[in-house]
Amino acid sequence: MSLATGFTWTYQNIKLLGYSMAGITTSIAMPEADVLFDVGQGLPWQNSYTNIFLTHGHMDHASGLPYLIGQKSMHSQPTPQIHMPPVLVTPMKELMRIWEKVEDHNYKYNFIPTELGREYKAKNPYIVKAFPTFHRVPSFGYTIFERKKRLKDEYRDLDRNGLVDLRKKGVELDEQIDEPLVSFTGDTKIEFLENCEWITRSKVLLTEVTYIDEAKTVENARTWGHLHFDELLKWLPKLRCEKIVLIHVSARYTTKRIREVIEERVPEQFKSRIEIFPRPS
Repeated sequence: MSLATGFTWTYQNIKLLGYSMAGITTSIAMPEADVLFDVGQGLPWQNSYTNIFLTHGHMDHASGLPYLIGQKSMHSQPTPQIHMPPVLVTPMKELMRIWEKVEDHNYKYNFIPTELGREYKAKNPYIVKAFPTFHRVPSFGYTIFERKKRLKDEYRDLDRNGLVDLRKKGVELDEQIDEPLVSFTGDTKIEFLENCEWITRSKVLLTEVTYIDEAKTVENARTWGHLHFDELLKWLPKLRCEKIVLIHVSARYTTKRIREVIEERVPEQFKSRIEIFPRPS
């Protein structure tokens, strides 16, 4: 991993950058959408992102925020738009006031309390929506949608001349669709999949799976607001995601061990869809 670039993961035209290991740091970005999910401890590769979405306030996901805001100020970058669970806004502002006193500098930032049902602008043609997650503290997951236009069903059998005539008459031939591209959970129990239909059909699902084998039980995972691989296995037949990418796996597991578990336990028809976000070992 380079501190300048992070680890890279790609699928078709989707490119993601970042790093995720439970209890250490989690931060993943989609450069094309100008979206950064969580900030970990703050690293140089994150500095170019304007639209930042915090899933929750734990330090391995959010402690780098003052550093990132400071770096963006130092380089005269646009004011960052930082979305977070509403309960975080006040304490995060207090933290920033302390850092402003320590550094004798006033920073520019916009803290936005996340609301379910709202859409947030990213780089065109992308938008972001939140979904509920279930951690030990208030938390949200986020999905990047690509906004597209397509011809309405009732006009698809018309030839070009027919479509041109209708357009000249002012008929609206197109409809807007939002395609869920990348969903990011942050830390959560498995219940996040029960409450939001679009997650199950996101092209790419980045889901925390903190524990993967018998070293920790499902009950252990749930006690701490996390997800166990055993629970994800039961959901695989219901997920229409083209790729399911495991993030936030405990540092107790090597990448080799994670791959062994996937090989041993994932039914053959699902194996090509399960991947591990790049990690050090």
